[in-house]
Amino acid sequence: MGSAATGVIAAAQTLGCAAAPHAATAAVPTAPSPRPAAPGSAPAAGASGPDWSAIRAQFELTDQYVHMACLLVSSHPRVVRDAIAEHRRALDANPADYLHRRWVWKAENIEEDGEERAARAAARYLATDPDLIALTDSTTMGLAMVYNGIVMRPDQEILSTEHEHGATRNALGFRGQRTGCPVRTIRLYDDPAAVSADHLVRALIDQIRPETRVVATTWVHSNSGVKLPIGRMGAEIAARNHGRSPENRILFCVDGVHGFGVEDVTIADLRCDFFVAGCHKWLLGPRGTGIIWAAPHAWEQCIPTIPSFSGVARQSPGRLMTPGGFHSFEHRWALPAAFDFHLGIGKASVAARIHALASQLKRGLAAIPGVTLLTPMSDELSAGIVVFQVAGKSAEDVDRALHARGVIATTTPRPPTAPRLTPGMYNTPEEIERTLAAVRAVAAA
Repeated sequence: MGSAATGVIAAAQTLGCAAAPHAATAAVPTAPSPRPAAPGSAPAAGASGPDWSAIRAQFELTDQYVHMACLLVSSHPRVVRDAIAEHRRALDANPADYLHRRWVWKAENIEEDGEERAARAAARYLATDPDLIALTDSTTMGLAMVYNGIVMRPDQEILSTEHEHGATRNALGFRGQRTGCPVRTIRLYDDPAAVSADHLVRALIDQIRPETRVVATTWVHSNSGVKLPIGRMGAEIAARNHGRSPENRILFCVDGVHGFGVEDVTIADLRCDFFVAGCHKWLLGPRGTGIIWAAPHAWEQCIPTIPSFSGVARQSPGRLMTPGGFHSFEHRWALPAAFDFHLGIGKASVAARIHALASQLKRGLAAIPGVTLLTPMSDELSAGIVVFQVAGKSAEDVDRALHARGVIATTTPRPPTAPRLTPGMYNTPEEIERTLAAVRAVAAA
């Protein structure tokens, strides 16, 4: 590691070990080839693409409702349920022995490192080095660890936007309260439906100053559905970093949860320094799981917040940043099943499916009298979140009225609130039409 590796090295010394160098670009296993479906596995893709009916059958979703709230929390597909159940049965039958065989706390007796398998699965999905993956319980936990841990001087600032979720806003605010670090907040757009990629890039990049140390933003905004051109922004920030020393380098931090499990990209495409996401939304993973990825130079500038129970045996930045303590191990160790489920279907197929459903929804909403679509129509600037307004009706009234008509929606978290529909891969075009029919009825009432 370089001379600026204060964060990881300090954590390793605290644990009584030295931080070992690691490869920045290790070989990445390829995605598994489609294979005949077995109990609890993802249905194989045929010559004409995935069998979406068979995929839907993997979920125990009630048919009483159209489930249009994938951004909140997902149903587990059968393969994930089965993996959770297997670990849970073993933990209930012989908890201490099973824990010691699958957790590096007793490394000399380990048979299968559950955390290592989870990190490797995430690395396959993102096409990166598993040593750069830390495991968390949620996006919120990951953001707090990153924004609390980044090394900053008093003369440096954090640049963020008005469009962030409360998890980012509060994590930055707490950092400011503890350290006096200034947090400068900017607005990227006024009319989300009319944004352009060029405008978004310039609105962010032109606000960077010599003292800017952290750029904190979100891939897909939960209040509008706007998807930022993160890769372009990252390339511009990389250019601004030319000639900056490690301690002055701009660290580009991304809350990626609403693109993770939707978009067909690798971590290299995003050009960020830190990427944080939960796995229990669009990825359809076990509830209470999440990841942090960071580039090697970024991990070197981040001090762990929670001591690791895993870093002694695996001296990598991801393991040292993985919080210690006892977790819902049956959920964390089942995480590879969710990544394999996606890769078995194909990331490109998943992305095409969710975008097609969202586009069908957006076109239909835009055609309903009294409905205003707030989310950009283009796939380039949106993902799976679709936000709209109904004239003369509050977001809460629309939410309740849709629920009464058999459609589960959500509302945006920040005022002015708006109704929100977020299809996942398990939804169908027929369900989109049912949803549009319910919105028409609500708008006409």
